[in-house]
Amino acid sequence: MSIIAKRLGRIKPSPTNVLTGKVAEMKAAGREVIGLGAGEPDFDTPDNIKQAAIDALNRGETKYTPIAGTMALRKAIAAKFARENGLTYDPATQITVGCGGKHVIFNALMASLDEGDEVIVPAPYWVSYPDMVLLAEGTPVFVECTAENGFLMTPEQLEAAITPKTKWLILNSPSNPSGAAYTRAQLKGLAQVLLRHPQVWIMPDDMYEHVIYDDFEFTTIAQVEPKLYDRTLTLNGVSKVYSMTGWRLGYAAGPKELIAAMNMVQSQSITHTSSISQAAACAGLNGPQDFIAPHNALFKQRRDLVVSMLNQAAGISCRSPAGAFYVYPSCAGVIGKTAPDGTVIADDTAFVTYLLETEGVAVVQGAAFGLSPHFRISYATSTEALEEACRRIQRACAALR
Repeated sequence: MSIIAKRLGRIKPSPTNVLTGKVAEMKAAGREVIGLGAGEPDFDTPDNIKQAAIDALNRGETKYTPIAGTMALRKAIAAKFARENGLTYDPATQITVGCGGKHVIFNALMASLDEGDEVIVPAPYWVSYPDMVLLAEGTPVFVECTAENGFLMTPEQLEAAITPKTKWLILNSPSNPSGAAYTRAQLKGLAQVLLRHPQVWIMPDDMYEHVIYDDFEFTTIAQVEPKLYDRTLTLNGVSKVYSMTGWRLGYAAGPKELIAAMNMVQSQSITHTSSISQAAACAGLNGPQDFIAPHNALFKQRRDLVVSMLNQAAGISCRSPAGAFYVYPSCAGVIGKTAPDGTVIADDTAFVTYLLETEGVAVVQGAAFGLSPHFRISYATSTEALEEACRRIQRACAALR
């Protein structure tokens, strides 16, 4: 009899984490690899945030905190929502802090899903959404959002996906992996559908809220349609905008009953995230935000470079995203072609394997995100590395017959 729980048979390891590990192994073996799979900024955490962590250590803030997070941090989060999103939350009862955005989503699903409950997940999706739903005994319902529709879900698609069993809609904007983002008008269209289905709760994942380009105006759905406020759990975190991926801190705001249930789940798992990370996050949320625009300007330069160079690769077509730091190009034009060693490129998984083995470029196959034939590139790395990687991709595509 196996010691392993049957529920683990419902899920698989994170493909992006698997790729990161494989790249590390190849580099350790002496192979020169350009890794474009990791979804984290290459900027350092701002100095004021690091100093706040040091100061917290020196003050001895190394003890347990409340399960939902320190009151100072929850007040900072409430102030952020009011200042940037026009949303009002009680820091004592409507805000919770977890060990990264992923953990906050996990808490929400574990606290709310019963066996058979359905969760609508637009595809392409962040790799962890479906598996967290499955681990919580829910059923992910995928809505295919093609490049022709800008990788965005239409109100008609949402309406068709909703059933009496639908419990949640997960809405990631700007999106990982596509960088697609919903305008205010597009969110309003989705909201009109959701107003007709009061059993459906909404989980906007706004982690890339501040990584936007070309004068795009970010809005979140509870801001666009206040009537949905009472069944919306708005998710965010400090990982991307403050370059704090390793600090592991995400947060959410929503109805008191749901937040209390999420805190109950957390009380029996991690208790709370690091007290030092919480002090640092306070400094990020309350401190200067003037570094965001220069970071985005550099990301935009990298985006434009990558989009241009990929569109010059034979068989590749790449849209320019509105936000985040990913592109999600189509590789439909190379499927069915043959590599110099005789290998047929049967799908996007075969294509990314070909890139890694022949050119040492590590990207993630579209199959991992639920929409093929595509692949994801993270351009949150140096311009020099991106230029070289794109040259290698062009060379690899040119070698196919």
